Amino acid sequence: MRFLTLIFLVLILIIGYFSQLNPSAVLFFVAPGRSYEISLASLILFSIAAGGLLVMIASGMRQTKALYQNWTYRRAQKKEASLEKLYKEAGNAFLAKRYKEAISLSQKILEINPHHVNTLIRLGKIYRYEKSNGEAIRVYRKARLGDDQNMEVKLGLAKSLDAANQTDEAIAILKEMIGMDEDHLTACLQLRDIYMRLSRWEEAHSLQEKILKFPLSPELRQQEQATLFGIKFERGMAALKNNQVDEARKSFKSAVKLNKDFLPGYIGLAQTYIHANRPESAMTLLEKGYGMTHQIILLHQLETLCFEHSQPDRIIRAYQSAIEKDPGHIALRFYLGKLCYRLEMVDEAREILSEIDSQVEYFPDLHKILGSLHLRQGDAYSAAQSFRKGLHFKTAVVVPYYCPVCDYQSEKWSGRCAKCQEWNTYQTIPMMITKETKNKVLVGQTVSEGAMLRRRRGE
Repeated sequence: MRFLTLIFLVLILIIGYFSQLNPSAVLFFVAPGRSYEISLASLILFSIAAGGLLVMIASGMRQTKALYQNWTYRRAQKKEASLEKLYKEAGNAFLAKRYKEAISLSQKILEINPHHVNTLIRLGKIYRYEKSNGEAIRVYRKARLGDDQNMEVKLGLAKSLDAANQTDEAIAILKEMIGMDEDHLTACLQLRDIYMRLSRWEEAHSLQEKILKFPLSPELRQQEQATLFGIKFERGMAALKNNQVDEARKSFKSAVKLNKDFLPGYIGLAQTYIHANRPESAMTLLEKGYGMTHQIILLHQLETLCFEHSQPDRIIRAYQSAIEKDPGHIALRFYLGKLCYRLEMVDEAREILSEIDSQVEYFPDLHKILGSLHLRQGDAYSAAQSFRKGLHFKTAVVVPYYCPVCDYQSEKWSGRCAKCQEWNTYQTIPMMITKETKNKVLVGQTVSEGAMLRRRRGE
């Protein structure tokens, strides 16, 4: 700028010098019909001055613009640094589960930038964790206005809507996500879970088959395959409830074909034969099912059917055949003895159960039945001894069915555990401790009772 000013002054001096040597004038028009006489040197000087002024104005404007941009950039940097610091502090509070502090810091961020999407997402998560579903929905919707294509925002909104019982809207958003990205596993799983909760088994089944086509880890694939078997079972039960026997049979057969150890599939398939008034086929199926799985639950189902159709000899033969193949299976012999007791075959029941009594140290169900048998035969002393054994530990006797996944007990069999919602988990092996393995609680013992017994033995 100084250099330009110097050149400008030098030019003025040169032109002034030449104007003294050339005093002639020219006619200069400033408007139509209006003119002035001005020396040639003055005209040149005026033109140069005007041009220099324009250059100075342009240069000044450029410098002013540069100063303004520099100021706004510094201000933006300062604002960004402040946001970054607050965001980091809010993140630390969130990870430490100091949610009130995290909310306060997040609100400060939103005061600076009301559309800070990552902060809105985090704030929505906090509200969801604290069950403030209305606030979570409000925050996620605000975030969606700032970034409508953000999948994390959509998923958080769908979860919040679902938690607030606005299920239809949650389903619509999840479907929208899957439409945008067919391989979005989390959206598929979330939508599948909603369908399962609403007992919309057909839709859940279609979605679950799609999920299993994704590249899953071995552990997750195994888990999702188990879920598919359960959905097939529930789908079959729903069809059976609507008297769609053929559809139910197809669903149960499909589950058994995919997993030979899936007990609910066998039991559901037997139910279809019963609905079709084919009890013989149902019994044959349960016998074959036990032969493939060796699960006593199938014999229990067969026992119920045999009694309903007056064929107790058939279930006796089934237990005897199973014992011949596995003579050391104490539980099988116990259930045969229990069956004989139920059929008033007192001598047979006592013989079978007494043999078991010599092999076990703790077996509450056995001791109760033996006590009743001794009473029927007038042996009060032996009855008292048996009852005393059954009451040796102050714990509840295990009920017929037990889920080892969640330690749930139930008097009725179900394809799905009422507590953990897992399928095909119920076991029916009674609680016992054998004399040969005193330090080991056999399968069927509940976790809490097992821990109590281990403490009593000093383990």
